[in-house]
Amino acid sequence: MSFAASRLAPVKPSASAWVSQAAKEAKARGEDVIDLGLGEPDFDTPDHIKEAAHQAALRGETKYPPTNGTLVMRQAVVDKLKRENALDYALNEVIVSNGAKQVLFNAFMATLEPGDEVLLCAPYFGQYKDIVVILGGVPVPLECPAEAGFLLTPDQLRDAITPKTRWLLLNQPSNPSGAVYSDAQIAALGDVLADYERVLVLSDEIYEHILFDGRVFRSFAALCPDLKDRTLTVNGVSKAYAMTGWRIGYGAGHRDLITAMTKVQSQISSGACSIAQAAAAVALNGPQDDVRAFCQAFEARRDLVVARVAQIPGLTLDAPGGAFYGLIGCAGLIGAKTPQGETLANDTDVTAYLLKAAGVAAVPGNAYDLSPFFRISTAASEEVLGTAMDRISRAVADLKGPNQ
Repeated sequence: MSFAASRLAPVKPSASAWVSQAAKEAKARGEDVIDLGLGEPDFDTPDHIKEAAHQAALRGETKYPPTNGTLVMRQAVVDKLKRENALDYALNEVIVSNGAKQVLFNAFMATLEPGDEVLLCAPYFGQYKDIVVILGGVPVPLECPAEAGFLLTPDQLRDAITPKTRWLLLNQPSNPSGAVYSDAQIAALGDVLADYERVLVLSDEIYEHILFDGRVFRSFAALCPDLKDRTLTVNGVSKAYAMTGWRIGYGAGHRDLITAMTKVQSQISSGACSIAQAAAAVALNGPQDDVRAFCQAFEARRDLVVARVAQIPGLTLDAPGGAFYGLIGCAGLIGAKTPQGETLANDTDVTAYLLKAAGVAAVPGNAYDLSPFFRISTAASEEVLGTAMDRISRAVADLKGPNQ
């Protein structure tokens, strides 16, 4: 007997969550495993944010909140977008949800008709595809190879748009590649989209504050103001403020879209946790010293991993421009044989080998629709990352093959 609906058949569990679970199970068996699968900052939530939650609870802010978010939190989002992103939105053009992922779900459920296409820039966060499939849409991966900086080109975009195209989902800095577009590159994509009025843009900006090498973030809607009414800007507090467990994300867009998304949310979860919203409002409005310190640490960790990968034959990694991941090319390992005589046929085999031989958990590139790569999270201490790279180096050295 099957209980699951047929629409769930192509949907797989989150690759990063699955890898982390495998790492936890290995640790439970007494194995020494370093888990670099999950994209979660190792820092604790700053104290002033935790204190804001405490004070909100003491004030009795423990009742049902408005479905679209508390007034204080929505105002904090409006103020943040104006201050940091040069974007003007009204309170009724903002929604607060249980994490940025729910914002995406709300948007696609509110707008997709069966068969509508959503353009995804591969490599992409795997659950983008699954959400689209669950809601009856058609994900259309557009391969953005390492040679192109993992970036979508205007020609690719124009060639991919059909009468069924409903959304372009753009994530930068990117999970998993860390790719960042220049202002000119974003504007060029906007020039293409200007010719297709039916196509909406979902700009996932969750990693905006984790940028390296002096880069300055610019929102898609600010760079393409003529497309602002067709753009949903998505963000949250999970990554920049080390608040993954607080589950607060937000979206800003045309009021009619936000109204439809609020209708969806009212039937799924109602409003996000009121205490978490109080904390998130303080995160957005308060001092940003911790955010800058976190970013500096992430940049140092990136530099460490890039330098270490360069010393390992068969692996490649150009310096990511942001986020806290390394999408490591492993084409040089495909076809190699392990000490047990097993052939590494793909990046899934590579990550399985690294888990078994090196005790390092990583996510295979096929989870992001681009192979052969594997993703490690660099949201771990330099000590942990250094140990992990030592282990990977030794495990790769033990392989036998054309490039070993």
